[in-house]
Amino acid sequence: MKRPGFALNTLALAICASLSTLTVADDQPVRIVVYGQAESLDQSLQEQRASNRIESVVKADGIGQLPDDNAAEALQRLPGVSIERDQGEGRFIRIRGLSPDWNTVTINGSLVPAPESDRRAVALDVLPAELLQSLSVSKTLTPDMDANSLGGTVEVESLSAFDHKDRYVSLNAESGYDSNTGENSPKFGAAFSQRLSDAFGIAAAFSYHDRRFGSDNVETGGDWDFDDEARLEAAELRDYRITRERIGAAVNFDYRPDEASKYYLRTLYSRFADDEVRQSMAIEFEDAMAAGETGNAEVVRELKAREETQTIQSFVLGGQRQLGQWTFNAQLGISRAGEANPHELSPAAFEADEDEASFQNTREPRFSLADRFFDTDNFALEEAELARSKTTDKEQNLRVDLARAFSWGNHEAEFKFGAKASRREKTNAIDVWAFEDFSDFGIDDDQLSLTALQSGEVDYTLGRFGPGISAAAINNLLAMLDRDEFFDEEASRIEDFTMQEDVNAAYLMQTVEWDKWHLIAGVRVEQADFAAEGTGIRDGEFESIRAERDDTHWLPGLHGRYQFDDDTQMRLALSHSVVRPSFGERAPGFVIDGDEAEFGNPNLMPLESRNLDAGIEHYYGRASAMSAYLFHKDIDNFVYQTDLAGSGDWVDFDEAITFINGEQASVYGLELSWSHKFESGLLLAANTTLSRSDADIENGSGDRRKIDLPSQSDRTGNLTIGFENESLSLRLTANYKSDYLLEVAAVDDPEHDIFVKAQTQFDLSARWYLSKGLQLFVEARNLGDEPYYAYTGRRRFNAQYEEYGPSYSAGISYNAF
Repeated sequence: MKRPGFALNTLALAICASLSTLTVADDQPVRIVVYGQAESLDQSLQEQRASNRIESVVKADGIGQLPDDNAAEALQRLPGVSIERDQGEGRFIRIRGLSPDWNTVTINGSLVPAPESDRRAVALDVLPAELLQSLSVSKTLTPDMDANSLGGTVEVESLSAFDHKDRYVSLNAESGYDSNTGENSPKFGAAFSQRLSDAFGIAAAFSYHDRRFGSDNVETGGDWDFDDEARLEAAELRDYRITRERIGAAVNFDYRPDEASKYYLRTLYSRFADDEVRQSMAIEFEDAMAAGETGNAEVVRELKAREETQTIQSFVLGGQRQLGQWTFNAQLGISRAGEANPHELSPAAFEADEDEASFQNTREPRFSLADRFFDTDNFALEEAELARSKTTDKEQNLRVDLARAFSWGNHEAEFKFGAKASRREKTNAIDVWAFEDFSDFGIDDDQLSLTALQSGEVDYTLGRFGPGISAAAINNLLAMLDRDEFFDEEASRIEDFTMQEDVNAAYLMQTVEWDKWHLIAGVRVEQADFAAEGTGIRDGEFESIRAERDDTHWLPGLHGRYQFDDDTQMRLALSHSVVRPSFGERAPGFVIDGDEAEFGNPNLMPLESRNLDAGIEHYYGRASAMSAYLFHKDIDNFVYQTDLAGSGDWVDFDEAITFINGEQASVYGLELSWSHKFESGLLLAANTTLSRSDADIENGSGDRRKIDLPSQSDRTGNLTIGFENESLSLRLTANYKSDYLLEVAAVDDPEHDIFVKAQTQFDLSARWYLSKGLQLFVEARNLGDEPYYAYTGRRRFNAQYEEYGPSYSAGISYNAF
């Protein structure tokens, strides 16, 4: 695959040079494009300027200016925010380099549960960008906010009829093209709002996207022997073909009968269907091989095929009433997330007899295999597994706030207090059928041959792959068997669980305007009850498990904003947060087999963090601002995976893998942001976050070492070069994140830690204003064909290498208001 890196750099320089020479004549009327880059950026800056917290904002029209398909990709442009990608597409967000599971996502003020069975992090690719009015990231917590975010809180706001004075209509249609697969992807979106009277309004939005794409991959998973020289033990070639269908809808109602009252109902529904077919060829050497050596190897061809559907539903009913000097707010939120996988073939495995194999290049291994490994007659179906699973995550909350404005001497002040009750339940259920020994059930050798079950040659760009496997043929073969004969009770029961988490909170908060200071002081208390039920297996015998834990945390906070002048202000914040471990870490199930054990830990303590933030902001014109922030976080009880064999209850075990609390970790850094709108129409924006983290880990044998916190990049940054006038809008963006630790190996084996190499992605968008409200646009993503590369210990040793290729889209949009 060609890599247009040099051409891209030349293109970027040419665009910068040409844009810098563009000017607007003095006598030419200048029209502010309401849905332009500068207007959107200016609105975002003014909102975060007035905020009581350190906050970054992106508005709906700003989202539309960039080639971002979902909420995660829209957020990556903000200072301190980077994203984790899945198959090249933005999925989870990291704030200031911290794990996505340590962040919180709310929709219209109500917590969003997570569809995945093991995570708290919400995969924001479930939320289409078209349904959103604004996205904001709050990096500090005031006492009236939920304290369950260490990195930050992502606040999603959907459309309201009162966002516009009159009727608002937005329509868009586009078609995308994926260079890796040659597939086309249609996308449609619509939004509407109307004030039916001075007091009542309705808003609705709909989005549909059918994205077809793929990737090519070679990975070792860290399967290297470093005892002498580096030798490879096994690797896998993978080809992915994926269809992701997103359907989203929102309907919102607002009622404002008088100036003292407002009431609202916010609804949002999102459905994300991920249809994935993965062809793989696994190569396992009889003896670990160095690059260039030849030896015997076993080759297994596998197929994984599944359609996984995630849904998020959110209903928020609330209101505000002014009662003299008192303001009363109440909100009821009901949210439900789920993931359903009714039929997963994972995997169907075909094996061949051993023969010679070798490889070159430890970074992107390329294999030379005997011809017999590409002959379908030499492969027979050895085993297959079918599974169905369903996860549900339900959250209900009721919040009440009372605030009273008053004068304290000559100073304006507000006293505020409130309470919140949240009830959350997460369940997971899975059924597994493991098929093997087919000949014992009347299936003959010809039926098991890959020749009868193949799907033709696999289109794979990283070397010779050979024949693929037909999912339809495998399913037809398995349908001939009595499924009940192959039910795997152990695999089906140990991952089933029910977890309940009840959180009750209350707070007091005092705000006062004191000369040039805006001060907020208060305290929040959160009491959490956690219970988990599941099943474990000990030497073949099942055991029911129930675990409970209660925690109470007092969380004081102090925030200050000092106004040097009309354009410059300083912010200081001292806050505390508490983050509960992920559901996967707290899973109650276990497997104990002889002297080996693997289990979750429902008794994990919550993470506690003391946070210090200080910075300065300067605003100096339309869409022009600069800021600098220092931050420091002391974290107690962070969670990591380790092996407890040789200690405590596991003293006689060879392996005891679980999660435990670490003692202390710290994160500190500097966040810089700058943007400027030139009179010529040129818009430049840049931000960077420089951060470091330190944590100590240990195992059951007393070994200790220091690590960076997983998922934390030392450097992240964004650069935007834009231009717009009354007929044209251009924007080139670069998004960068440095190397980061992905997985921690055994405490005494740092050579097998897995890291992700630095990534830089370039995206380009262009819009032409054909007439009032009518725009034609083209967009390009991943112009530099940036791969994903994870390495084992040192950069030259592959853990995973994956290519996606650029993608392109073109369409038309219409906005009227």
